[in-house]
Amino acid sequence: MTVPILRLAARAFAFALAAALTLAALPAVQAQERYPSRPIRMIVPFTAGTGIDILARAIGQKLAERLKVPVVVDNRAGASGNIGTEAVAKAPADGYTLLMTASTIVQNAALSRSVPYDPVRGFAPIGLAAIGNLALVVQPSVAAKSVAEFVALAKAQPGRLNYASPGSGTPHHLAMELFKLNFGIDVTHVPYKGTAGAVTDLLGGQVQAMFLPLHVALPQARSGKLRILAAGGSQRSPVTPELPSLAEEGIRDIDVDIWYALFAPAGLPREMVSLLNAELAAILAQSDVRDHLQKQGLNLVTGTPEELARLVETDLERWTRVVRTARISSD
Repeated sequence: MTVPILRLAARAFAFALAAALTLAALPAVQAQERYPSRPIRMIVPFTAGTGIDILARAIGQKLAERLKVPVVVDNRAGASGNIGTEAVAKAPADGYTLLMTASTIVQNAALSRSVPYDPVRGFAPIGLAAIGNLALVVQPSVAAKSVAEFVALAKAQPGRLNYASPGSGTPHHLAMELFKLNFGIDVTHVPYKGTAGAVTDLLGGQVQAMFLPLHVALPQARSGKLRILAAGGSQRSPVTPELPSLAEEGIRDIDVDIWYALFAPAGLPREMVSLLNAELAAILAQSDVRDHLQKQGLNLVTGTPEELARLVETDLERWTRVVRTARISSD
């Protein structure tokens, strides 16, 4: 009788052990099934109040409503966006840290090999969110009412005209350097530490021209304080359909518009990527979101994670080539 009893005891122990292991594994399974079950942090690597910050907060609010968890927008400005971007690259790939950033993620990498992240391998692309058109603007005292007249003026006075940017290596700087390269003109760069100071001096006439995001330029243009010569890269901006695009004015091969997109740390599980992409697309389709963001000069777009991954790769290659050709540096 002893052997059967021992066998029964062994079986009972085995069943108990299996049950214990199953119960121990349940929290992890349930946590995966419940995603998200705690607050999500959306890092914006730029200051509050900027176009990308407005976009992130609009999306974050709706995402919180849909996922039933808080979504906290965390502004980590500094180093042209590299500080906040690096923080996301080093965060756990668990879906609780996201990055809302701009095409500067690849432009910074094109400008310097020492950026603390890899824009291609360091992130899991979620999806595109918006396009921000850049506008070429001049101070009203400048005797140019079109791109052609501005180019003619610059050629007649080499080095006499100044243009502002929020800093060396910013999209505004790169756009104007490409503009100069395209038309063979000499316009002097005056870098500032941020957009506010640059716009202030532009309005005051200390500098004569600048590339500005359309949502920043438009209020000043409507009040007569600035003049927009062109708006949009390869196509006219739907916000200002009456104004020519840069392509119409002779820059056909380079699109300088800024794109905005959502990323997560590399290694995010595919099911979480798909969920966040679907939620992002649903939010951008809401009429109140579209109306609010279009008033900021942002054109909402959507796309798959694979399309965003391809955009990052092709943009990195394109901007690297352009930076080398134009000999642009970040400092």
